[in-house]
Amino acid sequence: MPKAVKIFVQSVEATNKVVGRFSMYLVFAMIGILLYEPIARNLFGKSSIWAVEMAQFTMAAYYLLGGGYSMMLKGHVRMDLLYGRWSDKKKATVDAITCLFLIFYLVFLLVGAYSSIEYAVMYGQKNRSAWAPYMAPIKIIMGAGVLLMLLQAIATFFKDLAKARGAKI
Repeated sequence: MPKAVKIFVQSVEATNKVVGRFSMYLVFAMIGILLYEPIARNLFGKSSIWAVEMAQFTMAAYYLLGGGYSMMLKGHVRMDLLYGRWSDKKKATVDAITCLFLIFYLVFLLVGAYSSIEYAVMYGQKNRSAWAPYMAPIKIIMGAGVLLMLLQAIATFFKDLAKARGAKI
C-alpha cells in the first residue's frame, strides 16, 4: 500500500483511539448525572428538569464518539453463518466489500448530520422540552462521531483490501 494510505490509516486509528478512550468515561458522567437528580430531589428538595435530557445527550455522545474506536477494535456484532469457515483472504475480501456499503451509508448519514447541524446553528434550534437546551452542541458532537466512524470505515477498507491482496498496512 502507498505510504499516504498507511499514514492515513495510522492517523485515523490514533485519533479514534484517543476519542474512543475519552468517550468510555462518558458512562461515568452519565451515571453521575442520573444520580444527581434523585439525590437533589430527595435530600435537598431541589428537582432538576435537565438531568434526564442531559443524560440522553451524554449517552448519544458516548455511543457515537466510540463508534470508530469500536470498529477499530472489531467490537461490532458480526453474523457468523459462513464467515468463520473462510480463509483470511476471503474474509478480508468480503469485509472490504461490506465496508463499501457502510461507507456509502455513513456518507449519507454525514450529509444529513451536516444539514441538521447547519439548521441548528443558523436558527438557534432548541429542544422542545421544559429545559429547552440549544441543540447545536450535541448535533456537532454527533456529526463528529459520524465523521470519525466514516474515516475509520475508510481506514478499515484499506486494511481489508491490503489483507485481501496478501499485504499488510
